[in-house]
Amino acid sequence: MSEYDSEPIRGLPGLLPPGETILWQGSPDWRVLARTAFHTGSVAVYFAVLAAGALAAGSTLGFAMTLAAGAIGLALLHLLAFGTARSTIYTITNRRIVLRFGMAIPKCINLPLRMIGTLDLRARARGTGDLLMLVTGQQRLGYIALWPHAQGWHFSNPRPMFRAVPDIAKVGMIAARATQAAQGDGIVTPVAAAPHDLATGPNQPASTQQALPA
Repeated sequence: MSEYDSEPIRGLPGLLPPGETILWQGSPDWRVLARTAFHTGSVAVYFAVLAAGALAAGSTLGFAMTLAAGAIGLALLHLLAFGTARSTIYTITNRRIVLRFGMAIPKCINLPLRMIGTLDLRARARGTGDLLMLVTGQQRLGYIALWPHAQGWHFSNPRPMFRAVPDIAKVGMIAARATQAAQGDGIVTPVAAAPHDLATGPNQPASTQQALPA
């Protein structure tokens, strides 16, 4: 039995109230998560430089030990990314955005759509990307409690995010349409669209960022 077996609806802390419907659910791509959240590429380069230094110094033992340490470290980071992705479910309904995550200590963050100020789309290669949210109002979110589902270096005012999500353009449009409908009392019509078509309010476009290499 896992810690999520008691969920009445997968990824949600309880049953949906009348009038609320799920528009989208998904999880991070663990390979992209490993590269972007756990920085496996930078770690690999770091150990490669150390190994090259040991080899240049003529230390065969140091070279071998550095490669072994790097391989173990990268394996652990990939395992952590895999576990994080597997325990994470992002949900968009017509009333809120929900982040359910946590391997050891399950957490569930509910963000009412009326409290979403802006949505920023960060597109990456092969259709994956991140969706960052600026939360307004009195809700206080802790950076440590959110990580890795928060934008880096924003400690005083953490920005929750969907990280390493496949088909991010479609997900961004669904979130934008739902937020616009909740704030403007419109009708939600989720459709796929390019990132530059995002909008987060009745007359407020979401910002976008350049595509990054995966």
